[in-house]
Amino acid sequence: MTDTAYTALVDQALDDLAEGEKAWATTPLARRREILDDVQQLAVQHGAEWVEAAVRIKQLNPDSPLVGEEWISGPYPLAAGAAALSASLAKLEAGKSPLDGATFGTAAGRTTVDVLPLNVFDKLLLSGFSAQVWLQPGVGRDEALRTAGLAQRDPVKTNGIGVVLGAGNITSIAPLDTVYELIANNRVVALKLNPVTDPILPVLTKVLAPFIALGAVRILTGGADVGTYLVQHDAVDHVHMTGSALTHDAIVFGVGEEGARRKAAGEPILHKDITSELGGVSPTIVVPGKWSRADIEFQANHIATQRLHNNGYNCVASQVVVLSSKWAQRDEFVAALTKAIAAAPKRAAYYPGSDARVASAEATYPKAQRLGDRVLVVDPEDRTALLNTEYFSPVYGVIDLDSDGVEFVREATRLANEDFVGTLGVNIVAAPATIKTLGKAFDAMIEALHYGTVAVNAWTGVGYLTPHATWGAFPGHTLSDVQSGIGVVHNGFLLEKPERTVVRGPFRPSPRSLIGGELSISPKPPWFVNNRTAAATGRLLTAFTGKPSWAKLPAIFVSALRG
Repeated sequence: MTDTAYTALVDQALDDLAEGEKAWATTPLARRREILDDVQQLAVQHGAEWVEAAVRIKQLNPDSPLVGEEWISGPYPLAAGAAALSASLAKLEAGKSPLDGATFGTAAGRTTVDVLPLNVFDKLLLSGFSAQVWLQPGVGRDEALRTAGLAQRDPVKTNGIGVVLGAGNITSIAPLDTVYELIANNRVVALKLNPVTDPILPVLTKVLAPFIALGAVRILTGGADVGTYLVQHDAVDHVHMTGSALTHDAIVFGVGEEGARRKAAGEPILHKDITSELGGVSPTIVVPGKWSRADIEFQANHIATQRLHNNGYNCVASQVVVLSSKWAQRDEFVAALTKAIAAAPKRAAYYPGSDARVASAEATYPKAQRLGDRVLVVDPEDRTALLNTEYFSPVYGVIDLDSDGVEFVREATRLANEDFVGTLGVNIVAAPATIKTLGKAFDAMIEALHYGTVAVNAWTGVGYLTPHATWGAFPGHTLSDVQSGIGVVHNGFLLEKPERTVVRGPFRPSPRSLIGGELSISPKPPWFVNNRTAAATGRLLTAFTGKPSWAKLPAIFVSALRG
């Protein structure tokens, strides 16, 4: 495409959106809610087409259980997210707060809001899982009720044109971010797809058709030249991006030595607000305890999934497991983790640069184990690269701390906060008996970990899939030290000042969970990379999200149990 051609397309899209903003401003809450409901149904209706496009992008075998990843990270979260925002608009329309009827609590001196489970279906389909949003210190229940709704409290007051630079890895990110800009920030949106996901353009055009018809959304494709022209355009008021910190800095400060100088001096070339979700290096902290052989095998597959879901091309993929060298079962666990990584289904390295990043890890750590197309680095002498380089590929590391008990918990927390790059998500794995023994020290660990999502015996990806949870970095980053980004998305209750989401899950799957005293009937989760029925379960869950009913539950349970 010539420069003239793409600039004309961008100019036309922004002209359309300028008119669309006027239409959006006059669209009442009731109609906005109806549009969200339509998008929810369209995501389900075109789910198979969506997944087929994702399968082609990621070069998956259409008959592989791994196709379940594309259901559960594609149409499913968009349908669930649209439904959550629609419910909040319905309350605003009735003159209530989106938090009307919500369950509040307290944790570490903060006000909390329960976001999972919210109904009986949540309790059945995600039995044993829970999530709370912690509000920022000083925000009480009354303020939360009063401010929830964000820009939809005054829907007539729109906020211009926003650009969403879509991600190239998880196919629901771009449409979810687009819907969030429209609702939370009351901006019309120019969505620029990542070139990796261009094949999904036809189905996203169908799914977002109600917003497109109103003139509130335009979808663009193209390379970095199109993105650069778009974000710097005078008609654009705001930019939201998902990607790497390097890409963020290139947009905000420019590239090369001049870009580095501008960053150091705090002199951006982008003179408009930008929010972002940028990933980082996510830790999984394994708290030593007494585990059965079945516990070790299950958690090894759980932690392998945290890295190998989508082949490691996730902003919140775990990259480093933090262990205690004094844990009596440390070697047994490392052996089980090595086996789980090696046995996970093979897949193509579809994401650009993946092979080079794997080679870079091997060059840095020549003693690393090569497990097929994966690399495992165990307790290297120099941890710097492992803790500071987001490999965004199937590279996994294990490091040891020479402590146990409360001392281990404190040291692991300090390490996660000070030595790891990024604050998007941290995982903690601990047996229920160990959590009980640690008591206040374990609670203090959760409070002290400065991450946007903290997951206990669950992967932080569950937070991504929970539509009322917040998703983004821990607050406080700046343009010059952006880490995992600025701002949040998803946030179905439209909370004004969230701090983090805390997710909890069962340490053991059913039926062993019941034997161990956990009130959970959840089997192996469908997002596990070795779940044999993930594709069928993902398809059924997506259909259920479009129209929940008791009649659909038996098929979901049967499929999940066979996983």
